[in-house]
Amino acid sequence: MDKGNLAIDPRGLIFESYRIEGIVVEECRSIFLDWALGLPQDTDMPAALNALMVEYGAGNPDHPMTSVVVEGLGRTATAAGRRGGRMARTGR
Repeated sequence: MDKGNLAIDPRGLIFESYRIEGIVVEECRSIFLDWALGLPQDTDMPAALNALMVEYGAGNPDHPMTSVVVEGLGRTATAAGRRGGRMARTGR
């Protein structure tokens, strides 16, 4: 069974979302969250999201998953310099 070409999408969640007829943005957000939670903790999220855009988003600019990935890219850019939780308190 073909689940796409990306190592960052081993279960093919993002791949399959682009194949679902009539999928809406809310469903895409749910799929995206499932995908993101399944990634290893040390994943370079901006690089992963850029890979999704190259593989799927470029050919599907009007797809709701593309807008979810773009939204994720915007959030990772905003959060890149943010340090919270224990790391902020301990200074490491």
